[in-house]
Amino acid sequence: MPAKKDPDASTSVPCFYGAELRYRREQAGLTLEQLVEGSFRGISFLSQIERGERGMPMDFAKHVDERLGTDGFFQRRCEDAAKARRVGHAWYSADVPDLEKQAQTLEEWAPTVVPGLLQTGAYFRGQIQYVDPEVPPEVAEERVRARLARAELWKREDRPTYWGILRESVIRRTPLPPAVMAEQLEHILDVIRSTRSVLQVVPETTPWHPLAAGMAKIMTFADAPPLVYTEGDLTGQIVDFPAQVKEYRRRYDWLRAAALSPEASLALVDDAARIYRDEAQQGD
Repeated sequence: MPAKKDPDASTSVPCFYGAELRYRREQAGLTLEQLVEGSFRGISFLSQIERGERGMPMDFAKHVDERLGTDGFFQRRCEDAAKARRVGHAWYSADVPDLEKQAQTLEEWAPTVVPGLLQTGAYFRGQIQYVDPEVPPEVAEERVRARLARAELWKREDRPTYWGILRESVIRRTPLPPAVMAEQLEHILDVIRSTRSVLQVVPETTPWHPLAAGMAKIMTFADAPPLVYTEGDLTGQIVDFPAQVKEYRRRYDWLRAAALSPEASLALVDDAARIYRDEAQQGD
C-alpha cells in the first residue's frame, strides 16, 4: 500500500484546516469512519476536507468540534476558509470552484464568453477591461489569478469528465486582438484534446435553440444530488430543486443535438485559430 500523502498546509486556507483536521483526528485515535459517524456525511466527504479539496460546512464543523473536543476551533475557522474561497471571485460565484473540484461530471453551455475553466489569462484580462473598465489593475490581476487557479483542475488525475458547448459567436465575434484569440483558441484545443474532453459549437446558422437566454453549468457528484449553476450580469444562482435540474438536463441534451459534432466543432475552432494567428502575424 502506498504511503499516505500529507496535505500541503501552506497551499491555501482550506488546505491548512484540512491538515489540522487530519492531525487532530489522528491524535484522537479516530478513523475516518469513526469521525463521520452520526454526522450524516460520508467518508469521501471527510477525506476531501482533509485534503483541502472542499470547505467545511458549519454543521460538520460543529460535529467535529464535539467529537474531537476542539472547543469550537473548526466552527470559528469556517468563515476564514469561506473568505479565502471568495478572494478573486464574485460573491455570488464563490462556491463554484469548490463545486467544480468535487464534481464527477461538468457540462456547461457558454453563449457569450469562453467558459472560465478554458480561459487564458490574456483573454480574461481583456474581458475584464471591457465589462468592468473602472476596476483597479491590482483587483483585475487578483481576479485573473483566481481564474487561472481554477484551471489547475485539469492537472488532476481524478478531474471531472468535461463536456462544453459554445455558441460560434463566442469564437467569431470578439473585440480582443487576433493574437489573444489565437492563443485562447489554441489553448482550448490543447485542453480538450489532452484531457479527452468534449467540445461542441452551436453554429451561427442555428439562431433558435434551447437555453438561449444564458449560461448553464450542470454538475453531478458521487455523494450528492446534481446541481446547476447559472449566471447573469452581477448575479449567479445555484439551482438544486430536482425538477428544475431535470429540466436543465433535458434542455442541455437538446442543445447538444443542435450543435455541430465534436469533430466538426474542433475543426471549426482549429480553423478560427489559424485565421486569428495569420491576422496577428500580418499585423506585426
